[in-house]
Amino acid sequence: MPSLFDPLQLGDIKLENRIVMAPLTRNRAVEGNKPGPMTVEYYRQRATAGLIIAEASQISPMAQGYLDTPGIYSPEQVAAWRQVTDAVHAEGGRIIIQLWHVGRVSHVSLLPDGASPVSSTDRQSNAMTFTRDGFVPVSKPRALRDDELPGLIGDYVHAARCAMEAGFDGVEVHSANTYLLEQFLRDSINDRTGPYGGSIANRARLAVEVVQAVAEAIGPGRTGARLSPMTTFGNTAERDSQPQALYGHVVERLAPLKLAFVHVIEGETGGDRAPADAAAPFDYDALRARFPGAWMVNNGYTRDTAMAAVASGKADLVAFGRPFISNPDLVRRLRENAPLNELRADKLYGGGAEGYIDYPALS
Repeated sequence: MPSLFDPLQLGDIKLENRIVMAPLTRNRAVEGNKPGPMTVEYYRQRATAGLIIAEASQISPMAQGYLDTPGIYSPEQVAAWRQVTDAVHAEGGRIIIQLWHVGRVSHVSLLPDGASPVSSTDRQSNAMTFTRDGFVPVSKPRALRDDELPGLIGDYVHAARCAMEAGFDGVEVHSANTYLLEQFLRDSINDRTGPYGGSIANRARLAVEVVQAVAEAIGPGRTGARLSPMTTFGNTAERDSQPQALYGHVVERLAPLKLAFVHVIEGETGGDRAPADAAAPFDYDALRARFPGAWMVNNGYTRDTAMAAVASGKADLVAFGRPFISNPDLVRRLRENAPLNELRADKLYGGGAEGYIDYPALS
């Protein structure tokens, strides 16, 4: 039986173990939306993860949704990220980056020239976001025109190529947590007509086209995709009316692309793995059966449940989020069944070194 601590060939990337550091927004980018010196140290400390998925990073200036999040589209950002990847590789680690467009979960103050956020729809989300003025409601979006979508796909491809230039081992296309690509996927948000609205196949079209274009640009063995079939992500959106059919179709469309992995958030992001308000339970095993490549699971896994998931074949890798924030040596702690550091929740977003790079490792 495979073990959580066994090596794994993930597409073109060889991993020393199957423990993944999930992408975690920390709002500590410096001027120019670049990772700074603290971010270099933060990821270096966690390089014993089989794979680090670096925090969601906007693919263009129009993709940003929160204050002080990094981008991966400018030469300056590429140079800054290169310091991160060099530090992780020097420790023997592997690191990819999550490509992010927030869509309507944004505010005009964060976007170029006060532009409106863009989405599949012009309906405003009830989400909040963080700006220079603190937490505020997100702005009303405008619906992207069909003729703008090739340019949007081009932004994802440009960001993926920037990631390769920055030394990343690959990328993960963020199609989850009710951000832009999921705003096209779900019928609870997407009210379009035409080739990108209406049927499941049409609503899935953009996400699949983005992943395919990225895979063609940098190689499918260095490309993954993240999905969250049941999340409402803090009530920022309702679930699709037919989530099993929708996400089953998405995975079927991704399967022939020979991607390195699919990464699935089970249940509510950071919350209930089996939401009581869901119309029906979601069958993640049925989804996994449709994908021939590596399957990564996420959300509330413990040492025991992670080990069981890999040993049973339910998953090939397990992603841990908050435990990696407070435990830079999480792999060792899981291996030795050692106690975990307590998370300082008030230091998650923004700020300095405290609650970021000062968590102790085992002596």
